[in-house]
Amino acid sequence: MSRSVRRVPAVAVLLALVLTGTACDGGVRGTPGASGLGDPYFPRAGNGGYDVDHYDIALDYTPATRRLTGTAVITARATRDLSAFRLDLAGLRVGSVRVEGAAARWSRAGQELTVRPRDDLAQGETFRTTVRYSGTPRTLTDPDGSEEGWLPTADGALALGEPVGSMTWFPGNHHPSDKASYDITVTVPQGLQAVSNGELTQATTRGGRTSYHWHPAQPMASYLATVAIGHYDIARTTGPHGLPVLTAVDPRQARASAGVLAELPGILDWEEYNFGPYPFSSAGVIVDRPGDTGYALETQTRPVFPGDQFDTGTLVHELAHQWYGDSVGPASWRDMWLNEGFATYAEWLYDEDHDGPTAQETFTRLYEGDHEAVWAFPPARPSSAAHISDSPVYERGAMVLHKIRQKVGDDTFYDIIQGWAAARRHGTAGTAAFTAYVEKKAPERDFGEIWRDWLYGDGKPDRP
Repeated sequence: MSRSVRRVPAVAVLLALVLTGTACDGGVRGTPGASGLGDPYFPRAGNGGYDVDHYDIALDYTPATRRLTGTAVITARATRDLSAFRLDLAGLRVGSVRVEGAAARWSRAGQELTVRPRDDLAQGETFRTTVRYSGTPRTLTDPDGSEEGWLPTADGALALGEPVGSMTWFPGNHHPSDKASYDITVTVPQGLQAVSNGELTQATTRGGRTSYHWHPAQPMASYLATVAIGHYDIARTTGPHGLPVLTAVDPRQARASAGVLAELPGILDWEEYNFGPYPFSSAGVIVDRPGDTGYALETQTRPVFPGDQFDTGTLVHELAHQWYGDSVGPASWRDMWLNEGFATYAEWLYDEDHDGPTAQETFTRLYEGDHEAVWAFPPARPSSAAHISDSPVYERGAMVLHKIRQKVGDDTFYDIIQGWAAARRHGTAGTAAFTAYVEKKAPERDFGEIWRDWLYGDGKPDRP
């Protein structure tokens, strides 16, 4: 089959192009933003060409049908001239996309939702994108075999996002380097609760459904966002300096968790003393049934725990993440030891201050014992995406911090860890920034052996 082509004079084509540029985009000639930020372990996570300032997410979920309907309004700033940009979204059906109120063309390819706005976007321009979507959200299996994303539970659902699971329930720039502010509204059948990050600003019931509006006041990486839907006992107390504390506990876990819950204000007070002022405007925990998830997670302001892992040590660990990992976030997933090494060392310090083994005793036990997994790879260079949550990142990462403490003494060490939390508050940083900070705080010390043998070196160092 063939068809005839009417030739158009070149002058007419040029004139048409000029007029199109003038009418549609004011002369901006953008290019598409990159599909991924080149993370060492999750190269397709996130997207290039823009930074998100705010997410306004409205969800409606019915556990009986597992159907989710959502609207995400994403306010972002272009970091280059853009003809198109991408959002991460796994599964779910997109109904419409609008940019600055105008219908936009869009397409799907795997986790990439490519948006082509009617007008090109100029570098520095702030623009608002509205995505309407629906469907049955996915549960993802990570390279290490754990599950994340949208996890159906016996009476609702639990959304956990480390490292990329948040893209199963809202579109966005899902990489820890792009923090944003949030508003999260969740509508569920009346009688169920919906708990999220930050403060509950409103709860309204209409037509047999209740909407809960949550507002995390400080910037947050998307992997730290959470939604817990189900039956919960909600309690409101206060922590240090009148800090609002909200806890949500599955009723079946209430009795078993009561003792550890009573320790929460004291742990927050101890961590403030050691790490500096608590970085957020509220705190709390979510305790769900065992089996709903196989791990605890430091979701911002409100860590999530399965009931069988809600113990003092794990609570100390996840709350320490509010300083190290949540407020001071990783620049990339290669920097996980800055999250987990700090939180693990917080457990060692807490034990030391509460009649347990000293941090030195814990360090020596790991070094001298049969703990080959600790030496599998350097904490600053995990061997693959499947191993970013392995023992070297946690225990050997904590050993790096103990070596720094040995080198500089307690006074300077606490100046370092408190100063690091303050200097990078609500930001992100990588390993090179941390080592430079340590060297600046203790310029008379030589940290070369620590960085070479403990942080970046292969195998077990020769000397403890």
